[in-house]
Amino acid sequence: MAKLSSVQQKFILHWGEMGTRWGINRTVAQMHALIFISPKPLNAEEIADTLVVARSNVSNSLKELQGWGIVKRVHVLGDSRDHFESMKDVWEMFRVVLDERKKREIDPTVALLRDCVAEAHKDKETDEYTEQKLKELADFFDVTTAWYGQIRQWPTGALTKFVKAGDKIRKLLGIGG
Repeated sequence: MAKLSSVQQKFILHWGEMGTRWGINRTVAQMHALIFISPKPLNAEEIADTLVVARSNVSNSLKELQGWGIVKRVHVLGDSRDHFESMKDVWEMFRVVLDERKKREIDPTVALLRDCVAEAHKDKETDEYTEQKLKELADFFDVTTAWYGQIRQWPTGALTKFVKAGDKIRKLLGIGG
């Protein structure tokens, strides 16, 4: 996959830009985009040549993508090189990304908030307002992560229907809009 169409280039460049906004290295995001839109698994040399990046950068980026669980190593009959393919189910891919972000970002924050709330409760120097705001934030994370845990288990079809039913649910709950 050496020659990219203008649409492929546009998508890969945009995905790289979005990656930087999400805290992901641009090259890692671009590699994910390339592998995602590739109809066949790609080897590291094909990736490096197509994106015009150093082979060492490709290796490190592939390790990161595999660490996230959205790219996996596969073998191609008759070729001893490792090839890589992306998850193709976008719903499952975003579930995996959300799980990973929760583990890396939300879970440590929840643990810290719980510690702060417990410490603030015992600490006479912490004012009630601070303690209350920390408790509200911890409660918010507890509710939202519990909700995420519930819907994370739903089959894709049910989740899709739920998301598409947004306006109907809002009306059912009597929420104006």
